[in-house]
Amino acid sequence: MNADEQKRAAAVRALDFIEPGMKLGLGTGSTAEHFVRALGARVKEGLEIVGVPTSERTGKLAESLGIPLSNLDDTPHLDITVDGADELDIELRLIKGGGGALLREKIVATASDRMIVIADASKLVSTLGAFPLPVEVIPFGCTVTAHKMADVASAFGCTGRIVRRADEYGEPFFTDSENFIYDCAFGEIPDPDGLAAALNRIAGVVDNGLFIGIAAMAIVGTPAGTNIIEAK
Repeated sequence: MNADEQKRAAAVRALDFIEPGMKLGLGTGSTAEHFVRALGARVKEGLEIVGVPTSERTGKLAESLGIPLSNLDDTPHLDITVDGADELDIELRLIKGGGGALLREKIVATASDRMIVIADASKLVSTLGAFPLPVEVIPFGCTVTAHKMADVASAFGCTGRIVRRADEYGEPFFTDSENFIYDCAFGEIPDPDGLAAALNRIAGVVDNGLFIGIAAMAIVGTPAGTNIIEAK
């Protein structure tokens, strides 16, 4: 199987953990979209669930597939969130936010009893950091915030370019919550737990793309099938 087929296989396997009546967090990104499409097919067959999307993009897709939707104000407790990851390690620490939805993804995931990560084999790494770490920052004072992020990262052995993300037209990229994303090209992150906590103590940082202690399970598609990794 190629990478996209691995994503689809992981997404379909995740359906094994979905039961009628569940309230589900619906992730954002190419792998999550495979799950939403597969879930839509099951809903069409009669599966009764309610979904809470992590982005406007996911919400539009789910709505087009006939998936009943809610939000965290009306549905504050979720059973499972199924979402992808830009990177994950064997301890189920994640880097997320490549699609720009990290804040809403983290809010939805932590409102759930369990988070199931779905990914292709290339996303499983020994050390996080090859994928640039996204950090969501409020626009006010963002240059100062970025300088402080660099100082904090250096203290945790992380160096590399920290760049404000641009959209397809070269203009600043805005999240669904009207914030900026800074992508931090560290190469490797020796202490993900410490860095995640330190970044979130910086005034101006809304949240960062390190998901620590949140995922309960990962379903990883491989050329030979799917493997399951469970949190210790």
